[in-house]
Amino acid sequence: MNRIFLPFVGLCADIVTLLNTPCFSQHSQKMPAPTPIAKRALATLTIPGNADFLVADGDDVWVTNEGRVEKLRHDSPLPIASVPVPEPSGAMSIAFGSLWVANCRDSSVYRINLTTLEVVSIIHTGLADPEGELSLAAGAGSVWVLTDKRGVLSRISPKTNQVVARIKVAPHSYAAVFGFKSVWVSNTGTADASGSGSVQRIDPTTNTVVATIPVGKTPRFLAAGEGAVWVLNQGDGSVTRINPRKNQVAAVLPLGMAGTGGDIATGGHRVWVRGKNILLAAINPATTRVVSVFGPPAGSGAVRVAGGRVWVTAHDIHTVWVLPITP
Repeated sequence: MNRIFLPFVGLCADIVTLLNTPCFSQHSQKMPAPTPIAKRALATLTIPGNADFLVADGDDVWVTNEGRVEKLRHDSPLPIASVPVPEPSGAMSIAFGSLWVANCRDSSVYRINLTTLEVVSIIHTGLADPEGELSLAAGAGSVWVLTDKRGVLSRISPKTNQVVARIKVAPHSYAAVFGFKSVWVSNTGTADASGSGSVQRIDPTTNTVVATIPVGKTPRFLAAGEGAVWVLNQGDGSVTRINPRKNQVAAVLPLGMAGTGGDIATGGHRVWVRGKNILLAAINPATTRVVSVFGPPAGSGAVRVAGGRVWVTAHDIHTVWVLPITP
């Protein structure tokens, strides 16, 4: 398939850049004692390979693995479906009857028909992070992926399986999420940067950046839901809560979950944070406080909510846990 090059869509003239972040609350609290995750798990699955990033598909989930993506069901010890993808990575997206997966082998996006389980298109977009620490988003009739570390957000049309816009965003942007009628992307900054990273909001009706919001150090993965946009800052281990009505930081939670990898998701009236030194923390969005912690640490992995369950991967130990949302 031929790669399509389109001109950049420039930043709008009236971009909102919040250089001086308004007052917000910083929630310091004593973390709850960790609960052994195996004691709370409804199911503990052993998945050979490198089961990592997740996306919900009804009550089930898809997970990236070595040379394939697999569909998991909580009451099945083995995957219920598998589709070959050379090097799948990053948080996937489900939309338009398809599973959309970033493939690091050739910096492309695979489209997989959820009914036939066939790869129906391979879109050679480029990937901003060739190591795969990224996330795709879907919304406003499109699929969104960050395709160049210099700062490019590409918009894919599911009607043509082609890139239809390339939007200039801040450099070192890797993860995207759709919510509140917008695309949100995190900007990690450079490795030697002493300041904070940021989150940018993109209006899909104009393909322009309409807000740039400073957050914590080295933000990467983010989630939209439970009334806010939530950002995991890998550099200092905090979580930033953004008010989408005001495009402002509403709260910062210093969780101490610093480190590469990790993940964040919303669902079940909770925000779920996956880390390395703390396996999993659950935040109550009504109070912006951590209400439960799970351990022990098990390396990096991902978290997603599917139906009434929370799915947690730990690829270093080939394990996937399925938890109830409520205690």
